[in-house]
Amino acid sequence: MDCCQCQSIETRFNQKYVARKLREYRQNGPAQTTRQLIEALNREGVEGLTLLDIGGGVGDIQHEMLKSGVAHVTNCEASTASLEACRQEAERLGHSERILHLQGNFVELAKDIQPADIVTLDRVICCYHDMPGLVGLSAQKAKKFYGIVYPVDRWWTRAGVLLCLNFYNWLDRNPMRMFVHSQEAVETVIRSNGLERIFHREMGLWQVVVFTRP
Repeated sequence: MDCCQCQSIETRFNQKYVARKLREYRQNGPAQTTRQLIEALNREGVEGLTLLDIGGGVGDIQHEMLKSGVAHVTNCEASTASLEACRQEAERLGHSERILHLQGNFVELAKDIQPADIVTLDRVICCYHDMPGLVGLSAQKAKKFYGIVYPVDRWWTRAGVLLCLNFYNWLDRNPMRMFVHSQEAVETVIRSNGLERIFHREMGLWQVVVFTRP
């Protein structure tokens, strides 16, 4: 991964952090926003479909969607520790043969990744500096549905990210930065790739959005 942000993601999402997230998933299931995204997609019907999950962490969406009837998953993850945790959980749940794991920066790997019926990015857009590149390339891969969770576009969200998260990372000499991308800019890229919004819900700092290809 040549991307500096991706290298910092590798450091940030290390084995200690990922082990805690896996424990939380096993004890409580997906986070509320993740659960909302899964429920919104399930209402559209996912039986027999394929899923491309980008930056899926320990695999919350993947494991739950496979339980819902998704046939096959491609997992593209920049964090080595997260990918390994997802692999272990898939083996524990008995569906490891239905997940293809790819480690690296999706933007760099995109040309070699096959399209899927469903594409999901759960709290991923906020971790990547090149929003048009990430959103544009991932939206192109969605044959039916495109689901995302990313920060609401508000002044207080931007202030919180700048003053709390990014300032702390700067003090800690961690090059990782978080981004609150413009909702209008994000949706413009998505719509330019032939998708239209069918679901939107704000949940505190986050918004859950699903698009479909008519």
